[in-house]
Amino acid sequence: MSVAEFTHVRKVYRDTWPRREVVAVDGVSFQVRPAEVFGLVGPNRAGKTTLIKMIMTLTRPTGGVALRFGQPVGERSTLARVGYMHENQAFPRYWDAAGLLHYYGALSMLPVEVVQKRVPLLLVKVGLADRVREPISRFSKGMVQRLALAQALLNEPDLLVLDEPTEGLDIEGRQLVHRVVREQREAGKTVLLVSHLAGDVEKLCDRLAVIVGGQIRHYDTVTSLTRPAGGPARPLEEALHTFYPKTIV
Repeated sequence: MSVAEFTHVRKVYRDTWPRREVVAVDGVSFQVRPAEVFGLVGPNRAGKTTLIKMIMTLTRPTGGVALRFGQPVGERSTLARVGYMHENQAFPRYWDAAGLLHYYGALSMLPVEVVQKRVPLLLVKVGLADRVREPISRFSKGMVQRLALAQALLNEPDLLVLDEPTEGLDIEGRQLVHRVVREQREAGKTVLLVSHLAGDVEKLCDRLAVIVGGQIRHYDTVTSLTRPAGGPARPLEEALHTFYPKTIV
């Protein structure tokens, strides 16, 4: 059973003024398998965010079938198996790190004793153990990203969705994200990585889908792009020029 699956998925948004239809996703089909790191790449406004919203039950397809753990994405019961790190964090600034994680633990309906055990371990893991009681309002962007990663891992998800996880992080922070992604895969979990950094995608992902203009332009292993037909190796960034001129960097 796939962890996430899209079959001929279409999503149309309707503007009220001017009255028109905007096709965000048009006939998209691909699968995310268990125990893999899957990359979703493409230019801005390509449809990546719409697909992530479907996985998180924030929107539903206009046509086609979208599944999460074999169930329609509208079936909310499987959301408990998903961890999500948003591209732009909007945490309440008055919380401290520990308080925020306890709050999200309650929202996830995790037992209190489980949250109490996991929170200190996660704060150590993301390098925030010495800032536990400091208000988030004093956090740098990189620290907020680290906290967001801890929040996404709180429920020990079978599917970890990371939307631009290294944005605003220094080298040490990027290494932390890379380590977490590899640990998830080694534990038999699945990671869906959305990134504009070709280097991260190339280092971490087993397979990827390239989406441009709401349609899948490539869906295969990373090496199928970096070593096409057994030819000489080329950077993923260069390979992506095939699909859209302004590639990820």
